[in-house]
Amino acid sequence: MATGLVVYYSRSGNTKTMAELIAAAMDKEGVKTQAKEVSQVSPNDLVEVDAIVIGSPTYYGHMAGEIKKLFDDSVSKHGKLDGKVGGAFSSSVNIGGGNETVIMGIIECMLIHGMVIQGDAQGDHYGPVSIGKPDDRVITQCKRRGKKIAELTLKLFK
Repeated sequence: MATGLVVYYSRSGNTKTMAELIAAAMDKEGVKTQAKEVSQVSPNDLVEVDAIVIGSPTYYGHMAGEIKKLFDDSVSKHGKLDGKVGGAFSSSVNIGGGNETVIMGIIECMLIHGMVIQGDAQGDHYGPVSIGKPDDRVITQCKRRGKKIAELTLKLFK
């Protein structure tokens, strides 16, 4: 059975809510997925799953330091994430607060690991973004992204 992990950092709970929505959608589509706070995740955990989705609040246009530390520590697993499915999401306080730069930073790290990233031609193109507390639009985008990541994961790891 294909497996997934949604890793997040959250102070306000907004990013955590998004993580749980994405993980539930992946699970519903047949990819056994857990959502975990980044402090509970090691680079070894990343190697054990088929799909990895990472979410962060936006701090000065960048991912939270805790998320960046996981990527820095994952250098010890370089080459072991090659071919796994990846995805990213972000939250911020303001429109134009840096959500897309955070998502692209996460995706850049995943691409260096050799991961497979799928965009979305109709939804939030790079990954779900929330301005403040996730509203109905964000909830829909998180569920959509979870479903799409699960579908791709099942194609590659069934």
